[in-house]
Amino acid sequence: MFLGSRARLRTAVIAAAVGAGVLTAATPAAAAPAAGTRAYLVITAPGDTSGAKTAVASNNGTVFSSYDAIGVIVAHSAATDFASKMRTVSGVQKVGATRTSDVPAEAANPAIPPAAAQNSPTVTEPVRPDMAQIKADQAWAVNQGSRNVTVGVLDTGIDDLHEDLKANFDAADSASCAYGKLDTRAGAWRDIDTHGTHVAGTIAAAKNGRGVVGVAPGVKIAAVRVAEPNTESFFFAENTICAMVFAGDHGFAVTNNSYYTDPWLFNCPDNADQDAILEGVKRAVAYAEGKGVLNVAAAGNENYNLANKTRDTKSPNDSTPVQRTITNACLSVPTELPGIVTVASITSANGKSSFSNYGTDKISVAAPGDAVYSTVPGGGYGSKSGTSMASPHVAGVAALLKSVNPAATPAQLRQLLATQADDLACTDSRCSGTTAKNNFFGEGRVDALEAVGTGTPGKSFENTTRVDIPDNAAAVTSPITVSGVTGNAPATLKVAVDIVHTYRGDLVVDLIAPDGSVYSLSNRSGGSADNIQQTFTVDASSEVANGVWKLRVQDVAAADTGYINSWKLTF
Repeated sequence: MFLGSRARLRTAVIAAAVGAGVLTAATPAAAAPAAGTRAYLVITAPGDTSGAKTAVASNNGTVFSSYDAIGVIVAHSAATDFASKMRTVSGVQKVGATRTSDVPAEAANPAIPPAAAQNSPTVTEPVRPDMAQIKADQAWAVNQGSRNVTVGVLDTGIDDLHEDLKANFDAADSASCAYGKLDTRAGAWRDIDTHGTHVAGTIAAAKNGRGVVGVAPGVKIAAVRVAEPNTESFFFAENTICAMVFAGDHGFAVTNNSYYTDPWLFNCPDNADQDAILEGVKRAVAYAEGKGVLNVAAAGNENYNLANKTRDTKSPNDSTPVQRTITNACLSVPTELPGIVTVASITSANGKSSFSNYGTDKISVAAPGDAVYSTVPGGGYGSKSGTSMASPHVAGVAALLKSVNPAATPAQLRQLLATQADDLACTDSRCSGTTAKNNFFGEGRVDALEAVGTGTPGKSFENTTRVDIPDNAAAVTSPITVSGVTGNAPATLKVAVDIVHTYRGDLVVDLIAPDGSVYSLSNRSGGSADNIQQTFTVDASSEVANGVWKLRVQDVAAADTGYINSWKLTF
């Protein structure tokens, strides 16, 4: 599942009863927008919005909200020439409609979603397959995450009363950004669907002996409702902008974004409306990162090559979609914006999920997204599939990384996610790249155990050149030249090895330091199993880091062959 107009893969949700009810009215009431009213982004230089605000009123519009620090105004107008007139105003850089449908009447007086009637969980919390796949169950024994780390769930909202979520829920830092205006009333953050609650459970469901356990059960979660309460749960650009600014201002460590910004599957810069959407959301994402937020997003569920865009048949999704020709300049937002950790979905067998988008230099990392079991409103649980379900696994791992590296910047967290990821080999002919990095899985499957076992973020070095291993013959080596690392190697030097070889018990694998010291990694271990795809930890603290390190591999028995596919050192 990936909200927006993408194929939603609405896998059957197996859940306990969800609390029923209708939305309750909020006060005070405001005048509903007139028929034909549309929402617009008016973009100016950051901090220079006053003149544009005056011009909005002069051109038959109203300022609905504004984000002055990034130079974004959300305006409403029923005038069909509003955008064209505003584009001529001095100091205005871009203007664009954010939707092709009218602003709903509810925008003037948003309702507060009701609290869901709760059922007490009756199931225990066995280790779920997705958690074992990323070694989260092993990570819990080391570090379950810090209460100083908050993950913002930018989604349909969260059921804050759910037995598996309430202990970690942070009401003080939760809000609604539906319609593009901040609403901090108690309960405005509640789930209008089931999606956000499901995502929240994957990130940080409590380890309390009931239900499920999230990747980082010790961290806090906050809800920022981005979706508007309608049949499609639209996530318009002004809502995303509001949520990103809120995330930055409230000190979130990580945000999870399992949606794309409606109504356009891809926003193209040669269209004035979509160009304004691109600029506005890009500024908001950058603002959040500038405040220390790492933003994680789902790649999408179209089985689409994001690096080879040709057409879009699904936009606009809030009126009548039309087929259009597009190019790689057109971007899915926020998925393809700078700084975003973009997550692909994998199956339990570590293959690409059939629905998952992909693309060279588009995917950062991968995580389980098929039939993920998690929390749903009303104290229940259910299974959902989609890159929406993969992304919160990564957000949870990022929260663990921030817990053990509290001073780490978003850039350092991105590096750690990449260097610690477990490499995944290509699974079909559309996949290109190396096992270490390819267009299906990016840097590979995230590793929660590695996240809690690391210290200060360090540099990594990799050799992806294939080296054949002769059968029952002399050893071969693969070199890596390390430079720019001060002092000695760490006591927890990570050596990620990807050796393709039948009958791994034939192999002797060593790490050779620059001074010739030998560190044994694998000495004929593993018996008849195939391949060595493993990360070893070596105490190399007596070795000078800079210099030529070598991976040495020898086949010491007859009949089986293979090769060094790649290997990596992380300091």
